[in-house]
Amino acid sequence: MAAPHDRGLSGFYLAIGTVALAGAGLLGYLVLRRPPASIPANVVVTAADTAGFRGYVLGADSAPLEVTEYADYQCPACQQFALVQMPSIEERLIRTGRVRWRYRDFPLDQIHRHARLAAHAAACAADQGRYWEMHRRIYLGQPEWSAERDATGRFRSYARELGLDPAAYDACMRAATHAGRIEASKREGERLGVPSTPTFLIGGRLYSGTGTVTYDILKGMLDSLARVGAR
Repeated sequence: MAAPHDRGLSGFYLAIGTVALAGAGLLGYLVLRRPPASIPANVVVTAADTAGFRGYVLGADSAPLEVTEYADYQCPACQQFALVQMPSIEERLIRTGRVRWRYRDFPLDQIHRHARLAAHAAACAADQGRYWEMHRRIYLGQPEWSAERDATGRFRSYARELGLDPAAYDACMRAATHAGRIEASKREGERLGVPSTPTFLIGGRLYSGTGTVTYDILKGMLDSLARVGAR
């Protein structure tokens, strides 16, 4: 039978061992825990990224007016435009052949840590022919994923929701397949002098802010073009 002193030592060493195991587990967690997923900004931009791809397009080639939108998926003003103004513009001007729309990524990395990742998730959806569906879903879910430490899982859940092939989507995201395309788009906007998001390029002129481009404003531009053409 162990002496009381021996039993006390055994309990002491057991406690030390338990603390050591807990500490090792915590250390392992801290070492193995991955940082938030991101798409690097300092990527190699190829000729295909700058010349072969000119943005995501809606509308007919023959449309008399083209609008290029530079936007950031994590920008609240961009979300407001996408969900409030864009549906009317798409239904009444794009689908009727009067406006051709071009969307270009302009992630504001310093203030929106998930913007570039969101742009890449949309690009990977585009590989499967579902860009605009993913585009809208990301904007709809902006309050959810913007607050998360790592938005990767949330974007993947959107891909599943839209019926994308999960293996192909995951491979595209892991390889950062379209990182160069996104960076090329950002640099293009910078060269043009895009000051904020959303910004719209129409006829060589930049218009910034959600209220600068609405259905009524675009219709007015189209009417002006028609009057000029009729002279």
